[in-house]
Amino acid sequence: MAVRRVVPNIRSEAARESKEFYGLLGFEEVMNHGWIMTLASPSAPAAQISVMTDDKTAPVTPDMSVEVDDIDAAYAVMRASGAEIVHPLQDEEWGVRRFFVRDPSGRVVNVLGHR
Repeated sequence: MAVRRVVPNIRSEAARESKEFYGLLGFEEVMNHGWIMTLASPSAPAAQISVMTDDKTAPVTPDMSVEVDDIDAAYAVMRASGAEIVHPLQDEEWGVRRFFVRDPSGRVVNVLGHR
C-alpha cells in the first residue's frame, strides 16, 4: 500500500474568505461540492488544503485525509490493528471509497482511494 497524498481538512464556515486567504499563497480551487472545497497549488497539484463546513455522509468532520492506492488493504490493516473505526468503509457518490479512523492523539483521519 502506498500513500498518494495527504490533505489537511480545515473546518470552517468561512469558505469564501479561506479561498481568498490561501489564494494569496498561490492556491486555486480545484473541487467544490458546496460542503467541501479543495484548493491546490498549480505548480505542485498534490499540495492541497480542503475547507469544509461538515462532512456530508459521515458523523464527524475529519482532521485530515490520506489517499492510498489500495483502500481495502488500508481498511484491513486498520481493523486488524484494533484502531477505532469512526466511519465504516463505503463508496461515495463523488467517486471515492473511504473510511475514517481515529489516530492515537484523537484526530480523525479520512482514508480514501479513488474508484
